[in-house]
Amino acid sequence: MKVMVVVMAMVLWILFFFTTPSYSYLYSREGLHGFEDLNLTELVYSSRMLPTSTGSNALPPPLMIPLTLIQGAAAKGAVCLDGTLPGYHLHPGYGSGANSWLIQLEGGGWCNSIRNCVYRKTTRRGSSTYMEKKLPFTGILSSKAEENPDFFNWNRVKLRYCDGASFSGDGQHEASKLNFRGQRIWLAGMEDLMSKGMSRATEALLSGCSAGGLASILHCDEFRELFPATTKVKCLSDAGFFLDAIDVSGGRTLRNMFEGVVRLQGVQKNLPQICTNHMDPTSCFFPQNLIASVKTPLFLLNAAYDAWQLQASLAPPSADPHGSWHDCKSNHAHCSASQIQYLQDFRNQMLNAIKSFSMSKKNGLFINSCFAHCQSERQDTWFADDSPLIESKGIAQSVGDWYFDRVRANAVDCPYPCDSTCHNLVFK
Repeated sequence: MKVMVVVMAMVLWILFFFTTPSYSYLYSREGLHGFEDLNLTELVYSSRMLPTSTGSNALPPPLMIPLTLIQGAAAKGAVCLDGTLPGYHLHPGYGSGANSWLIQLEGGGWCNSIRNCVYRKTTRRGSSTYMEKKLPFTGILSSKAEENPDFFNWNRVKLRYCDGASFSGDGQHEASKLNFRGQRIWLAGMEDLMSKGMSRATEALLSGCSAGGLASILHCDEFRELFPATTKVKCLSDAGFFLDAIDVSGGRTLRNMFEGVVRLQGVQKNLPQICTNHMDPTSCFFPQNLIASVKTPLFLLNAAYDAWQLQASLAPPSADPHGSWHDCKSNHAHCSASQIQYLQDFRNQMLNAIKSFSMSKKNGLFINSCFAHCQSERQDTWFADDSPLIESKGIAQSVGDWYFDRVRANAVDCPYPCDSTCHNLVFK
């Protein structure tokens, strides 16, 4: 695939993904610009993902899929933070994929206080009023065999994220007119899709990126239960392995955030009892304490030096008031030896947390030593000529090998800086 510069009036094609403090950023290999509102970082398509506008090598624009609102959801109390209807984008499968379904749970951070949930309901992360009416399907959602060899002709769905608790809350705050209905949105979405043919699925894959990657772990076994035993069902978590790690000040920034999410949004009642029977609810919102009990085959796709976790949970401004980590977290090339050692310790913590998980033949791994976040929906990282590799195998092939039981997919990269195939995030 040729990388070509694109100058187009498509700035509205903004991609979603994850929360960070106030930083703009670039993909160092792609010229990817970022924008954000409050605690939501948005990604705009890189040149690889946008079409070229002129010339004989012009690429067609990515497939734009319209938003479908779930009309029966309100009667079930399954509404966004502001009370509007939830929705999804569906592109029907065909041919050999007519009865195969890929569900992608959208990411986009969390809200852990009345104040930031009130703000969130004025964005597409809390209200369908503000959601894009069409979204481009690329990467694992692409409809082109040359971009998505294993899933291109499946029924592909993106379930929109408008609750702020990884599709797992159940409560409300009447004074602020906030609805915490993530679990009901999940159920209403699944029920609606089952009525549209997913009940006949012979193959199904639940996926998600960032907060959606956490949701795919939380809901993995529930997803399995929707189908008969004869249906091949697996789950993929992309950049959803958030660690309960100590930040650079010795505190626990992410744990404090998750505690607010769990408490405010009534998440506890929807967490796996096998975890809450012996751990506190906040601990049971962390994937490291969940994956051992997930019965359904699960694939973890994660960067060992996750860019969101470095920016927002390991070295946020609150934990780094003097800005000692500013240059390092903006560009890993500017990290000192001691900072790199801290990041190596973080990687080791991640590898220790998945050690038992990786021993199960039903599970899969692709842990690359990159400074990245969310690699399955971006075409350049999912499947392209220079996509990230571990031992000559890319992400799309690894996920496909695992899903279809072709070969064992259990790839863990060597430590930084050994991997020259990374598409690293560089913030500015």
